[in-house]
Amino acid sequence: MSDIAVSPGLFELCWKSLILGVVQGLTEFLPISSTAHLKVLPLFFGWRDPGISFTAVIQLGSIFAVVIYFWHELVGVILGIGGVIRRGQWREPNARLGIAIALGSMPIICAGSVIKLFWAGYETSFFRTIPSIALVSILMALMLAISERLGSRSKSLKMIRGRDGLLVGCGQVFSLIPGTSRSGITMTICLLDGWERRDAARFSFLLGIPAISLAGLVELKDALDSLTLESGIPLLIGVISSAVVSWIAIDWLLKYLQNHSAWIFVIYRLAFGVILLSSWLFFESN
Repeated sequence: MSDIAVSPGLFELCWKSLILGVVQGLTEFLPISSTAHLKVLPLFFGWRDPGISFTAVIQLGSIFAVVIYFWHELVGVILGIGGVIRRGQWREPNARLGIAIALGSMPIICAGSVIKLFWAGYETSFFRTIPSIALVSILMALMLAISERLGSRSKSLKMIRGRDGLLVGCGQVFSLIPGTSRSGITMTICLLDGWERRDAARFSFLLGIPAISLAGLVELKDALDSLTLESGIPLLIGVISSAVVSWIAIDWLLKYLQNHSAWIFVIYRLAFGVILLSSWLFFESN
């Protein structure tokens, strides 16, 4: 144990994982793209890219946080689905929410599976480069701004239907492109479809549970195959810090959206994209 405690390599990996876990927790549920920040931050500090596997596994911390936060709603959804199976109660609110989550999860699970199985070069593709992340971030900022301007905010979560889940789920597929933000694209589509801001965020969080869980578990298998003490402890620190900060971020965002718009995220995403693109163009020209 004394060797572990003084190991400079292990210590460095631990504090880097702690920082990445905090960033993951802050950005997973805020509409600003966790994947983009986890890609850009290591480049900014001169660290090695943590890669898709590390990113996906520490997302399990975020899933743990959202499951704990929405535990009562999830229990209600499970009971609602049970009611559908046993008594055909399709119109019960929790049943409709469960069906919407199930339908909304199918597109991204199918698309993610295709990428995992048939696109071996995805991790090094253009979509994971700095200019792509910057341009996507700017585009998503503009889309969120449009949704803020045009959304009627007349629909609530109690009114949800399977069609709503499928619509938002199709949009969620684009979150496979770094810089899009899973919560950002799903909240944007919900707002464009007339949802209240807070309920748009709540459905976005609930819809993310199946897809993020599956992605994390798939990558967890690969991580466990090569797991050592040197890699296991930092990974655990990343997951724990991600869980704690995710819970705080979820609670803050839901309270914030009760009385505020999403314009702060529009401005942040626009600035993030412009600064990132400008920096890339500057370094490329010198």
